[in-house]
Amino acid sequence: MNVQTRIAKPKSAADRFLKTKETSDVLGILKASTSIEIKVTIPFDNRDILRSLGFDPVDAEPRQVYFFDTPDLALNKAGLIVRARRRPGGRGDTVVKLRPVHPQMVDRKLFANKLFKVEVDVLHGGYVCSASAKGKCTSKDVYEVTEARQPLKSIFNEEQREFFRAHAPEDLKLSKLVGLGPVFMLCMKTQPKEFDREMTVELWLYSDGSRTLELSTKGPPDEAFDLGAKFRSFLAGAKLMREAEAATKTSTALKLLTKEGSRSGRPIIV
Repeated sequence: MNVQTRIAKPKSAADRFLKTKETSDVLGILKASTSIEIKVTIPFDNRDILRSLGFDPVDAEPRQVYFFDTPDLALNKAGLIVRARRRPGGRGDTVVKLRPVHPQMVDRKLFANKLFKVEVDVLHGGYVCSASAKGKCTSKDVYEVTEARQPLKSIFNEEQREFFRAHAPEDLKLSKLVGLGPVFMLCMKTQPKEFDREMTVELWLYSDGSRTLELSTKGPPDEAFDLGAKFRSFLAGAKLMREAEAATKTSTALKLLTKEGSRSGRPIIV
């Protein structure tokens, strides 16, 4: 697997987002992408928000999320995210994600792989395009890796490992990664009365007692602007627009996990 080039490294996290005024660039990215996901992250301190969304924690699917990085987040700084999740029923999944990236710089042969996608995330304040190599495993396999009983590479397929090698910092190998987490989260699909399509609601519960709520919806690239307008209207109607943040749940989770220091990092065998 080979993504030939990606856009220049950003000077700061904020620089990773394409400004909405760059309409021509956005249109080009959308045209070459496989899907669009519109999402918003909200600091959670009001249960009425969940009720208004039709979110019942009892009906939500629990998940454990692990990130793999260095203690100083060298991967994240390079735009690479390595993650594994444990889900009910013995299921697990993994991803190696690169962002930002321009889809026109991605080898078109990769689009034939159903587990590879180039997606535009529309966030509060701008756009960012990512390329993701996904994989499947078992929940037990993820647990065994985080307990250093199995090598980390065992839960990532060969294409994911090649994707990692192609885009990780030159001297950074899987053997240098530690497990960060888990972060516990609840996920539920719902369709609010005021919105015309399915929405995913994720409630992230952190060890310091803080919580983050993420709302997202997906659609084909040619519906991007219409979907964005409807999503924004929904947020405004639900009085959530002011609370929306530009930070992603990943950046929030990694910041907290690394702040916890040695209590959150576990060496991983390779």
